[in-house]
Amino acid sequence: MSRHGLCARTSGCTAGFTLLEILIAVFIFSVVISLIFSTFNGVISRTDAIKSGMDGYEMARTCLDRITADVSAIYIEQKPLYHPPDFDDPPDPYGIFGKVTFAGNKSFSWLRFASFEHLPMTRQPEKGISEIVYYVKEEGYPESEYVLKRSDVIHPYDEDYVFEEKDSDPVLCRDIEEFALVFYDEEGNERETWDSDSDFLKYATPHALDIK
Repeated sequence: MSRHGLCARTSGCTAGFTLLEILIAVFIFSVVISLIFSTFNGVISRTDAIKSGMDGYEMARTCLDRITADVSAIYIEQKPLYHPPDFDDPPDPYGIFGKVTFAGNKSFSWLRFASFEHLPMTRQPEKGISEIVYYVKEEGYPESEYVLKRSDVIHPYDEDYVFEEKDSDPVLCRDIEEFALVFYDEEGNERETWDSDSDFLKYATPHALDIK
């Protein structure tokens, strides 16, 4: 009598798995679990990347909003108070000056102007005209990054004042890849730099400004 026939007639006989079948089942289970975890990790990584991108977007938008507010409240001395400078006169404290500077091994724009948009760093707010300077610095070690900083000095217009970068200047934006300014004159010509004390520029302020 075959074993199959015996099992068919015996009420206490139960079907079982061979060792090979168990190993195959374990292998299939491990493959399925690996696929689930890899998919889960991919979703988490993608979520982190999206969150990081949104944080960067929000920081950049806040930075541009701050620059827009500062430039919108710009102060420019008009005639008859303004007089074109002589050769040995100090720079106009209310002029607009833009240049290209280096931080680390990269070049960035640098901008200075006067504005009513003073942001006091103390509890006692001050009102008046401030010198606003935007500049990029390389910070951090060993993993350095480029940061856009904003200097805000109220009433700096005395003969002894000279602008200096300070560690206390607040950071507007981190992980800067590029900070570039394009100045436009009244004829629509583009310039990377600007000096409102320049005879070449007819002591004029820019007609428009692009910020990238």
